[in-house]
Amino acid sequence: MTLAGSLSLRLLLALTTMASGLNIPLEVEQPPTIITYTSGPIIVLHFDTAITVKCKARGNPPPEYRWEKDGQAFVPPNFQTIRANQTKGLLVLQSEDMSEFEGKYRCYASNKLGTAMTNEIEIKAFSIPKFPKETLSPIVVSEGEPITLKCNPPEGVAPRLIYWMTVDLQHIEQNERVSMGTDGNLYFSNALKNDSRQDYGCFAAFNRIRTIVQKNAMVVVVKRLKPANDSSESSHTPVAPPARIPSLLLPSGVQTEKVLLKGEDLQLECIPEGFPTPSVKWMKMGEVMSPRVKFNNYNKLLSLSAVEESDEGKYMCTAENSAGKAVHYFDVIVEEPPKWLTEPPQSQLTVIGSDVHIKCSVSGKPQPAITWRRNGVMFRDDPDKRMQVFDDTVILFNAKAEDSGVYQCEASNRHGNILANVNIVIMNMAPLILTENNQEYAAVVGKEITMNCSVFSSPPSSISWTKDEKAIEGEGFLAFESGQSLKIINAEKGDSGKYICVASNMEGSSAVTAVLDVKDATKIVGPPQNTQVDSGKLAKLMCKTEYDASLQDTFELVWRKENKEIPLSSEKNSRYSVKGAMLEIMNVNLSDQGTYTCTARTSLDEDSATAVLTVRDVPDAPIKLDLSELDSPRNVVLSWIPGSDHNSTVTEFVVEYEENRWEPGRWKELQRVTGNQATAELKLYGNLNYQFRVYAVNAIGPGPPSEPTERHKTPPAAPDRNPENIKIQGHHPHQMEISWEPLSPVERNGPGFEYKVKYRQLGVEDSFTEHMVNRSVFLVNNTPTFVPYEIKILSRNSYGWGPEPKPVTGYSGEDVPTAAPRDIAVEVINTTVLRVSWTPVPPATVRGRLGGYNVHWVRRRSLLNPDKILDLSHSMSFSGNRSHVIVPGLEPFSEYKLTVYVFNKKGNGPKSDPVTFNTPEGVPEQVTVLTSSIIQRDSVRLEWAQPSKSNGILTGYLLQYHLINETALEVIDSKEINITGADTNHWTLQGLKGDSLYRFDLRACTRAGCGPPQAEESRTDFPEPGYNCSLSVPSSISGNSTHPPLGAASQESSFSTHGWMIGTMCAVALLTLVVVIACFLRKNKGGKYAGTPSPQRQEKLAMEKVKEKEEPHSDTESQKMNDDTFCDYSDSDEKPLKGGSLCSLKGDDATGDSVSRYTLGDYADGGREFNEDGSFIGEYSGHRHRGSVSEPNGPSLVNV
Repeated sequence: MTLAGSLSLRLLLALTTMASGLNIPLEVEQPPTIITYTSGPIIVLHFDTAITVKCKARGNPPPEYRWEKDGQAFVPPNFQTIRANQTKGLLVLQSEDMSEFEGKYRCYASNKLGTAMTNEIEIKAFSIPKFPKETLSPIVVSEGEPITLKCNPPEGVAPRLIYWMTVDLQHIEQNERVSMGTDGNLYFSNALKNDSRQDYGCFAAFNRIRTIVQKNAMVVVVKRLKPANDSSESSHTPVAPPARIPSLLLPSGVQTEKVLLKGEDLQLECIPEGFPTPSVKWMKMGEVMSPRVKFNNYNKLLSLSAVEESDEGKYMCTAENSAGKAVHYFDVIVEEPPKWLTEPPQSQLTVIGSDVHIKCSVSGKPQPAITWRRNGVMFRDDPDKRMQVFDDTVILFNAKAEDSGVYQCEASNRHGNILANVNIVIMNMAPLILTENNQEYAAVVGKEITMNCSVFSSPPSSISWTKDEKAIEGEGFLAFESGQSLKIINAEKGDSGKYICVASNMEGSSAVTAVLDVKDATKIVGPPQNTQVDSGKLAKLMCKTEYDASLQDTFELVWRKENKEIPLSSEKNSRYSVKGAMLEIMNVNLSDQGTYTCTARTSLDEDSATAVLTVRDVPDAPIKLDLSELDSPRNVVLSWIPGSDHNSTVTEFVVEYEENRWEPGRWKELQRVTGNQATAELKLYGNLNYQFRVYAVNAIGPGPPSEPTERHKTPPAAPDRNPENIKIQGHHPHQMEISWEPLSPVERNGPGFEYKVKYRQLGVEDSFTEHMVNRSVFLVNNTPTFVPYEIKILSRNSYGWGPEPKPVTGYSGEDVPTAAPRDIAVEVINTTVLRVSWTPVPPATVRGRLGGYNVHWVRRRSLLNPDKILDLSHSMSFSGNRSHVIVPGLEPFSEYKLTVYVFNKKGNGPKSDPVTFNTPEGVPEQVTVLTSSIIQRDSVRLEWAQPSKSNGILTGYLLQYHLINETALEVIDSKEINITGADTNHWTLQGLKGDSLYRFDLRACTRAGCGPPQAEESRTDFPEPGYNCSLSVPSSISGNSTHPPLGAASQESSFSTHGWMIGTMCAVALLTLVVVIACFLRKNKGGKYAGTPSPQRQEKLAMEKVKEKEEPHSDTESQKMNDDTFCDYSDSDEKPLKGGSLCSLKGDDATGDSVSRYTLGDYADGGREFNEDGSFIGEYSGHRHRGSVSEPNGPSLVNV
C-alpha cells in the first residue's frame, strides 16, 4: 500500500468529527464529559446507614460537581450526614433513617466551557417488612360457597415469595379447587366441611434480607348443609351442595387491559368459583396461541416469557362446569421504553463558521417526547435564528466558538427516559503532536509493530509518514486512526531506521521522529516432547531456543507445570534442575506428571511450547476381594475393586490360588481376565482347601498381589475329565506303546485315583481288552505290523468314573517296505530334464505310513569322453503316493542309470530294476574369449577360445557382424558367416568399410544348435591408408583368471621389429603430441544403434573387458606382448607419424580401435556431451563407466 498517494500519506477527516473519532487530549481546553456514574435504582435496606453515589467526569479545566434531587438543587440539610465532594463528584449519604434520602438524583459536572449531566439516579429505601397488627374475624360459609383468604403482604426488597401454611408450618394443600393467586390470596372455588380450621397463615419471605413475616392466623368455619326435612334421624346425613354457575373470583369484571413492556413476562390469571369445581380453558381471539405459552396453577395461570409485539391481542379464559360457564377477556398491549434507533448522538469537533447538526433519533411506545438542554439548561429556538430546534434535531448555523458546550438530548415516555450528553467543540487550531519526539521502538522479525503519531488539530490534519526522505510504500505497511498510527504488519530487518511523521492543516504543521530497531524473534527451535517415564527414573525435557543477541540480558527460560512456575533451587536435595536448555526431574513420582511449559522470553517477545510428562508405574493391588458360590461350592465368583493403574492401562487381572493338600504355600495361576473386568467365575477341583488372591498387570509389569481370601473348601467328587494328548507309537514292528498326559494331583478330585486302558483291533475285534494302571504309559506286545487299533483311556477315583471318553485310533509298529516299484519308464523332455514314471507298490507291502518315492540316478560317463567312467550319484525324494515325477538337473550328452524305491518312517524299500538312458546333445555355452585386431583399413582379424562346456560335439561357429551408424544409433547392415571346423579359433574379415564401427557376435554350435553369443566391437579407423594397428584384448574367464592375447599383428612390415626404428618412432610420437591427442579424440567418437544386446548383457561384456584390461598379466611373456603392440606401414618409406592411431598408452592402459567401446546402455544415460558434428565425446571427457579406462594425464610412450 502507499501512504501519501505516491509520495506520502494524505488522510483528511471531514470538517466535522464525530465522537467515535473525537478524542480531545486533556492538554486542550474542552467541556466536561461524564466518564462513569452510579446507575439506578439504588436499593437501601433497613440496616444500611450510608450509601455512596459516584459521578466522574473529565474536562479542561477540571470540572466541578453539583447535585439535584427531584428536579431541585440538593442542599444538604445536615453537613454531618451528607458530604458532597465538589472536585471528585462523590456523594456520601449517611443517616440512621435512610428513607429521608428517597428520590431521583442528577449529577452535574461543569467548567467554563459547559456542563454535563447524568441520567436520573433513583434511590429506594425499604424498611423491615411487617404485616399490620389486626384482629381477624372468623370466616363462616356454607358448604359449596366460595372462600377468599386475603394475605395483603407487605412491600419489601424483591424477590418476595408467598406461602400458605398452618401454625405448625405444614403447607396448605392446593389443587384445582384450592389455589393461591399471584396477589398472594388463597381462593376456594367451593368450600367443603374439611376446610374448616383455625390456623390458616400467610407467610411472606424476603430472601435478599433473609426475613420471613407471618400474618395472624385466620379461622374458617364451613357449615354443613341440612336436608329439607330436618329430622333427628336425618340430621347426620350429608347433603351435596347445589350446582352453581361459575363466576370469577379473580379478576373482576368482564375485561381487563394488561399493559407491559417488551421483554417482560406476561401472566394472565383466571380463578373461578362454582360447584362442581369449574375447569379453565384459554384461547387467543382470532389467532393461534404462541407455542411459548405455558399453563400453571391447574390451568388457571397463563404465562408467556419475554413478550414481543406479536403477542399483543385479546385473550379469553373460560370457566366451565356442569351448571354453565363464565368468560373473561384480557386486552394485552406491549409497549417499549425509549431507546436509541441506532446509537446516541455523538460529540462533534468542527471549525468556526460551519453548520452543526445534532440529531436525537429515538423510538418507543408511546412515542417518546424529546427535551433539549444546553449545559443542563433547557432551551428552544434562538431569537437570532442561529439555533433552530426541529423536534429531534438541533441545527447551529454559522457556529461560533461561544456556541461550544454540552448539549443534552433526553427522550422520555411513561416507561422511562434516556439521556445523551453531546459535546460540541467549535475551534480552529494548528496541529499539536502529542507523541514524544525521537520515540524509540523495538520489534522482532515476523511480528507487527505500531508507531504512534498522536495529533490534535482543528480542522483535522493530513498526516504523512516517510523514511529516509522517501514515502513509505508496500503492502506490509498499514496506517490507521486517521494516520496517527503506522503499523508494520510483518517486520523485517530492513525496516529498521528513522521514520518521520508530519501533520499539517490550514493553521500550520508539525513533525515528530520515531526510531525503529527490528531484532531477531525469539523462537523455540527444539520444543519439548511428550515423555513417558517410569517411576523412580530420571525425566528430561529439552527446550532449544534462539533469540537476538542484543536481548541476552533480558532473556530467560521459564519452566511451568500446570501454569505454575517450577521452583529451581541449587540445593542438593532439590529434584528439579536446569542444565542449559534441559529440565531434569530426578527420581520422578506420580506427583510429577502433568503438562510442562517452557517459555523463552525477552523484553520484546516470547515463545512457548508444552509437553506432557506421564509417570507410569505398576498397578496397585486390588482390594475388597469377595468370594460367593453360584450353584455349588466348586463353582464360585470372585470379585474385587481394582487399584490405581498409575497411568498405564491394566491389560489383565490374574487370579491365583493356593491349596494346602498337595503343595501348601505355593501360589499358582488359575485364570486371567481382561483389564476392564473385575469379576471372575472360577471352576474349582474337588477335595481341596483353597484361598485366592488377584494381581493386576499393565505395560510396566505385574503389580503386587492382593490380600488372600478366606479358605474355601470343596467336597470330593469323581474326576471331571479323562487324560488328553494320547499318543500311540510303534517303536518295534510287533509292539504298540500307548501314552498320555496324566492328570495333576489337584485334578483327581478325590482319593483312590487310577486309569483304565481299553483297546481293540479296529474292524477285527468286537470287545475291548482292559487294564487298570497307575502310570501314564502302557505297552501292548505281540501286535500285527501296522494295523489300526481303537483306544480309550478313563479316569476314576473312589467317588466314581470320569466322563465317557472319545475313542482314539492309532497304529501298531511299522516295518520297512517289502516291494519295489515296477515298470520304470524314462522320458527325456530336454537335455537336462526327465519325466520318470512307475507302477506304485501295493499298499500292504509298505508296512507303515507311506513317506513317498525316491528317484536315484548315476551319471556314468560323458559321451564326449566315453572311456572315462564318472559314476556321479544324485537323488531326489518325492513325498506322497505318486506314479510319476519330473527330474531336473541332468547334464547333456551323457549316459545315466536310474532306479526308484519307496520309503516310510522305518526305512527304504528295495530298489527297482535300473534303467539306462542317454541325454541328447545341447547347445554350447558362450565362447570364453573373443578379441579383435585390425590388419588393414578394411580388414579385421577375430580370435577366440572354445566354450568351457560344449554340451555336445562342436560342429563350428556362427559369426554375425553389424555395421553401426553412430549418428542415427542403428544397425546399417548385418551379415553372418558359418565357420565349419571345431578347431577353428580365428577368422579374418575383409572388405569392411573403413573408419566405421562394427559389432561382432560369435556363437559356438553343435548339432543341437548354436549357443549364446560373445560380442566384440571394433573400428576400422585409419585416417590415412598404409597404417595397420591391432591390439589384443583378453576377456574375463570364469574364476577371475586372465587370458593372454590371442591376436598378433600382421607381419607385412619387418622393419617394425628393429629396435632403432622403434626408438625413432617413439621420439617422433613425443614431438607430435598435439597431433596424437587430436587423433585420439577423433578416434573415440561413439554412437548407439538399434539391435544391440540388452543393457544387462552389454554391462557384463563391458565389465569383462575392462576387468581384463585392469588385471596384471600372469607372466612376463604376456606382459611383453601387451607392451609390444605396434603399427605397420603399407610401404617401406619412413614417414613421420601424422594423425596416426594411438595404439598403446603405457601406464594408462588406454586402448585403440581393437578395444570394445561403451555399450548402448552407457550411451543411454543422460547428461552426455557431443561434438558439433553430433559425435559422442563423453567417453574420455568426464563420464566413466564402472571399471572404464582413464584418460591419460600427459604425454605417454607410444610404441611404434
